[in-house]
Amino acid sequence: MRIRILILVGVAAAAQAQWLNIRDSATPRTKDGKPNLSAPAPRASNGKPDLSGVWQGEGASISELMKILPGGGTGVAGGNGLGEDTPPLSFFNVLAGVKPEESPLRPEFRAAYEKRAAVAMTTPPPALCAPPPVPLVDSRPAPFKIVQTPKLTLLLYEADTVFRQIFTDGRKHPDDPQPSWLGYSVGHWQGDSLVVETIGLIPFGPLDIFGHPHSEDMRVTEQFQRREFGHMDVQVTIDDPKTYTKPFTYKIGMYLFPDTDLLENFCTEDEKDAAHMKR
Repeated sequence: MRIRILILVGVAAAAQAQWLNIRDSATPRTKDGKPNLSAPAPRASNGKPDLSGVWQGEGASISELMKILPGGGTGVAGGNGLGEDTPPLSFFNVLAGVKPEESPLRPEFRAAYEKRAAVAMTTPPPALCAPPPVPLVDSRPAPFKIVQTPKLTLLLYEADTVFRQIFTDGRKHPDDPQPSWLGYSVGHWQGDSLVVETIGLIPFGPLDIFGHPHSEDMRVTEQFQRREFGHMDVQVTIDDPKTYTKPFTYKIGMYLFPDTDLLENFCTEDEKDAAHMKR
């Protein structure tokens, strides 16, 4: 899959220069030298699990996609039409596990949402892409890198080459945050889980591809738990009383890319469609 992305963005010749294949001495290995993804999760110097590494969300199965996508998921098997891996269900619909009649979306927003959702699966995405907002960025079918330090954890996203800062130095959220795509994130440890609370998110960054909305008052809580060396769970809770009748939660499984690193990647790289589109 990583090789396929390289071909698409036209940087295959630079693969070696970008450390796509590099043996990490800190990676536990089986007797045959392969990374042991079932090994215990590593620990940082403060005793907490070390979340550092290159991760990606586990893709949904075709049977799961058939339940929520028009045409039974045709066109996303083995890729979603954009050259990426199949995404988690939450990439398309954060309420995929909720019956439509039990959706917490407030009634006044449902008609507009249903219209957006109908268009989302039949209209190609715009050639010029907006930055990935929180929490949709967690579900994107592209790698991201966690760099964990005692007072700051960085999330570096390969898609669009953007980053997040999660402050674990005891600071509080600002009283009057400037709304942004990725918001303001502060974290604390709860047992072996890093709990991250994010506020200050722009209201026009949807929660998913179907277009579930939110207000500027939304609070996103992510709980990162590294189960073992090669697997991590991210539980996401959305709390937005202006848009939803109650908070709701969904989970994303993550898997590790060992012995590799991120590539520079931009959505508009080698883009040739915009000049031919009607304006």
